Amino acid sequence: MNQKRKAIPTNINIAPRSLSIALLGVLTALALVLSALESLLPPLPVLPPGAKLGLSNIVTMYTAGAEGLLPAVCIAIVKGLFSGMLRGFTAMLMSLCGGVASTFVMWLLLKIPKKPFGLIGLGVGGALTHNAAQLVVAIFLTTPAVVYYIPWLILFGILSGILTGMVLRIIMPLLNRIP
Repeated sequence: MNQKRKAIPTNINIAPRSLSIALLGVLTALALVLSALESLLPPLPVLPPGAKLGLSNIVTMYTAGAEGLLPAVCIAIVKGLFSGMLRGFTAMLMSLCGGVASTFVMWLLLKIPKKPFGLIGLGVGGALTHNAAQLVVAIFLTTPAVVYYIPWLILFGILSGILTGMVLRIIMPLLNRIP
């Protein structure tokens, strides 16, 4: 069998809109995988119930800066719906509210000229907003006594925000190579 293979063209012209849609598909899939992996981690006894590292928020942080608010919010919504499929209605509601609110705040922080907070500040702002939105939902779903979690939520939000901001800062050179 001596068939000639067609050479794969090295200079393919793909419409920018198609590239953007493909990138958003990959980013959404990545956010879902990170969310699923994070849900497999055992809870740490010192953390408030349901506290997560927020690794999938790295994707929404990047998307908010690279693609804009609407694509980032869409990813946050898909993550919230996915969370509902994995962990139920309450988790979905908490994830949707926290994800959309934090995405909006991160997008706003990115709009500030000269970027005074950097990626770590962006991560902390997003994590604190995420926790605050989830706390509001928890108050409506349970009891106002959950406000006693505020100091823990602030501490964990700062720590997880620093972590996600640092991870994004480390992988940013790779992400900047995406056309």
